[in-house]
Amino acid sequence: MGKGGGCVPSKKQKPPVATGNTSAAAPSAPREIPVTSEETVDVDVVADSTVVVEQQPSDQTLKVFIVFYSMYGHVESLAKRMKKGVDGIDGVEAVLYRVAETLPQEVLDKMHAPPKDELIPILTAAELEKADGLLFGFPTRYGAMAAQMKAFFDSTGQLWQEQKLAGKPAGFFVSTGTQGGGQETTAWTAITQLAHHGMLFVPIGYTFGAGMFSMDEVKGGSPYGAGVYAGDGSREASETELSLAEHQGKYMASIVKRMFTS
Repeated sequence: MGKGGGCVPSKKQKPPVATGNTSAAAPSAPREIPVTSEETVDVDVVADSTVVVEQQPSDQTLKVFIVFYSMYGHVESLAKRMKKGVDGIDGVEAVLYRVAETLPQEVLDKMHAPPKDELIPILTAAELEKADGLLFGFPTRYGAMAAQMKAFFDSTGQLWQEQKLAGKPAGFFVSTGTQGGGQETTAWTAITQLAHHGMLFVPIGYTFGAGMFSMDEVKGGSPYGAGVYAGDGSREASETELSLAEHQGKYMASIVKRMFTS
């Protein structure tokens, strides 16, 4: 190694000898995947390891799935307000889904959990492929996602094997009982689920503006995504928390529209 930091060729190494046929030594050009606004290409990993993002026809509505688990309704309140934000972007539509409950009804009754909204269908893992963007909401359990949402992610093995979710943008929103209960760590520890699928984590950062910096009230939410404080369960989401959720929906819809229609 010379002082200049570069690698010095060995004096014993013979210089390369040019031959009459140099085309065989040249690397082959990567295979191009033509994509136009009139055709659809499935998300897939091709031979040259390039992830091809599905291109939607310009007249087709893009779908953002808002997938959540909510025991007492706090996460659900954010999800419904988030849908308003997504639907506010022209050409993008939000669809609400909940994940399956894993606790037996007798346990839920003892925990005084209210009944689920039957108008919101339960999502199966296979249906995730149909989404153009995803927002996952869940309450915290010791600084990480609730077991119900983790069970849902655990059921996505076939999608992982076939790389059906690679390249899809996704974000998180959460609920915690206290200010130090995991507003950030609950989202942070969930990023591993996206990473293994090759999904693109979309945090909101500080795009909400002044509402992220105000110290006038206790409020959930972080640069990772919207959030609500549940307290002992009786506290409902404040207007600031709901507005942040609406902003996140609008922000995600804008990202999805830019990705798939540019």
